Amino acid sequence: MPRMSGAKALIESLKKEKVEFIFGIPGGAILPVYDALYDSDMKHILMRHEQCAAHAADGYARASGKVGVCMSTSGPGATNLVTGIANAYMDSSPIVAITGQVPRPFIGKDAFQETDIVGVTTPITKCNFQVRSAAEIPKIVKAAFYIAYTGRPGPVLIDLPKDTQTEEDEMNFDEKIEFRGYRPTYDPHPLQVEKAVQLLIQAERPIIVAGGGVKASNACSDLVALAETLLAPVATTLMGKGAIPEDHPLSVGMLGMHGTAAANHLVQDADVLLAVGMRFSDRSTGNIKAFCPDGKIIHIDIDSSEIGKNIKPHVPIVADAKRTIQSIHNRLIQKFDRKERSTWLNRMQTLKNMHEEMIKSVGDGIKPPALMVEIRKMLPNDAIVTTEVGQNQMWAALYLKAYKPRTFISSGGLGTMGFGFPAALGAKVACPEVPVVDIAGDGSFLMTEQDLASSIAWKIPVIVVILNNSMLGMVAQWQRLFYNRRYSAVDLKRIPDFVKLAESYGAQGSRVQSIEEFRAAFKEAINSDVATVIDVPISPEENVLPMVPPGNALKDLILS
Repeated sequence: MPRMSGAKALIESLKKEKVEFIFGIPGGAILPVYDALYDSDMKHILMRHEQCAAHAADGYARASGKVGVCMSTSGPGATNLVTGIANAYMDSSPIVAITGQVPRPFIGKDAFQETDIVGVTTPITKCNFQVRSAAEIPKIVKAAFYIAYTGRPGPVLIDLPKDTQTEEDEMNFDEKIEFRGYRPTYDPHPLQVEKAVQLLIQAERPIIVAGGGVKASNACSDLVALAETLLAPVATTLMGKGAIPEDHPLSVGMLGMHGTAAANHLVQDADVLLAVGMRFSDRSTGNIKAFCPDGKIIHIDIDSSEIGKNIKPHVPIVADAKRTIQSIHNRLIQKFDRKERSTWLNRMQTLKNMHEEMIKSVGDGIKPPALMVEIRKMLPNDAIVTTEVGQNQMWAALYLKAYKPRTFISSGGLGTMGFGFPAALGAKVACPEVPVVDIAGDGSFLMTEQDLASSIAWKIPVIVVILNNSMLGMVAQWQRLFYNRRYSAVDLKRIPDFVKLAESYGAQGSRVQSIEEFRAAFKEAINSDVATVIDVPISPEENVLPMVPPGNALKDLILS
């Protein structure tokens, strides 16, 4: 077994996991690792804030399907990662976060830049480790990547005391890892599959709801094949967007608080609902007691803790989405005489037409729904769109269609403002050959705009489209609709000038006043070799519609 320092063992272990990129910022407690990294072929992307490093690793993971890696020093460096780690945890994104720590003799003594980051991140990681000896490092790294990627993906943290980085020992890189109690269930129980098949055969009004687990298990093509056999509409959660091409005749868009009329009404009217890789979050279900009131629910999820957590299913299946969909489809083909569903499909088409009419009737000026349609026209099908959080996010989710999996990346469960831009940088690093666009709001973009410096320094040419209403738009919308227009602490006062801000970093900046000007600026941005920020002024009175008021059933949509 080779003898080396813990820092070198970490770098060697990351190489064995085929890590190509690390997003991070160095500091005193992680310096031995950065010194070892100096001689490595791995590329370190120096970010300008640790939160951005975590979001970039997250965006990289979602775009590539690989594990993203971020790194920071101890104390504030580690705590700055926390929001990004929590975001990845809520959205089941596989990242490994590596943090420096004070030397072992100083742990628990309030040493300079000491934080119990293991304690801090325990509720928001799938697992975390603190290295207690250098010899543990190869095994811990291997375990971290295995846990992050298998089963339901999620973040794992490795905390490295500084003296374990300099300590030398013999390193075993071939040691097998095994965890008592961690045995993800991949194959569905045949009896449960049979129960699901029987319900689907009897269904007159079936619908499929696809969540992020469909994309995580690479089950998108299997899902479409099943839907086509059943002639069942497919709705998606925000995380599931792209699981079915949104120009497919059976795609009805996103369901939930800002879901389409088709998705929301069809879910409420269904007699059988097949939910795959989703967790029935409050933003997807609306009033749980009124959700799918006459439907029998089949729930497929690899995480047993999600089964029955929010909604009790008639048929629970704990298993991998891809294998389960394939098993159901194979049994269905053997037993199913394809049904005539003209009434159900006509209902679907009528509701889908309502959505298209909403885009056409948006009025004069630059309107976000029409802008999303224009962006889609100018992008290739495999372009990647990330979003910030707020109105911009919902406009993109509703009106900018996704045609392929892993091409729409957004912060779902945590709703993290500032996520979209660093996630776009990570996605562009993962997929440099395709355009990457961040649909932003002015409030959200301002939270992480400093990493325009990273985009220029590392030649990561992404496009940022700012829907600039000079407001914290979603908060203002709630205040407008539910608080009698009492706008409290939401006016951003048209600060800053985003064109000058972009140019100060060496990026391109432009402001547009019409759809024609936007088309020209966007086409130029696609062909640019530097990051571009396009400032699109919109009315502060714009609402994201449809919308289900909080506490209401999905059918109680505000349409205008």
